[in-house]
Amino acid sequence: MFVFWGDGSQEAKDLVDAVIVRSTENFNWTFIFILSVVFYVYWSEYQKKNYKFIVAGFALYGVHWLYEIGNAIIAHFFGYPLWTVSNASTTFILLIGVCWELSMMFSLAGIISFKMLPDKRTFKNKLLGALSMALLFALVESFLAGTSNHSFIWVYKWWGVLPVFITTYIPFFLASNFVPDWKPVNQKRFLIGVWSAVAILLVTLIPLGII
Repeated sequence: MFVFWGDGSQEAKDLVDAVIVRSTENFNWTFIFILSVVFYVYWSEYQKKNYKFIVAGFALYGVHWLYEIGNAIIAHFFGYPLWTVSNASTTFILLIGVCWELSMMFSLAGIISFKMLPDKRTFKNKLLGALSMALLFALVESFLAGTSNHSFIWVYKWWGVLPVFITTYIPFFLASNFVPDWKPVNQKRFLIGVWSAVAILLVTLIPLGII
């Protein structure tokens, strides 16, 4: 079953209110297995000197974290996030909108997207690739929003497949598809800028109880 928009229901609000961030109540060993898979992928690319794939991975993953932090800030100040995951669907919730399994998937999504591009990485090919991946991920999120364990929860009626496709996933995959082909100095500036912002926001906002 696919869900295309939030319904603003009390059930959705109650599910969000029940979310316990960074609780180890549902923790299990899949956490370690998933981490080892991610480490293996990145180390393999490093050994092969496929540095552009590593850049693609970190570019998307950094943007992903900025979005998740922004979503958590929205939840703090406006009552509900744009998206979240349920306690029942994960082993560990990192921020109000992202669980461990989802975050680790996004740590690999940039590598996957860049690998799927044609050998001739023209502007058109990279743009079409980003749009295609963004659409696929938006539809998968639509499916998750319709699962019986509420893997994904949308509260706001104006938030759903279309806005998440345009405002979230397109920027994710533009980063993974374009940044690796920039000049090395510009790659470094992008990654240092994004990840510095992520680090500063996390160490500032988590102790304050905002995210």
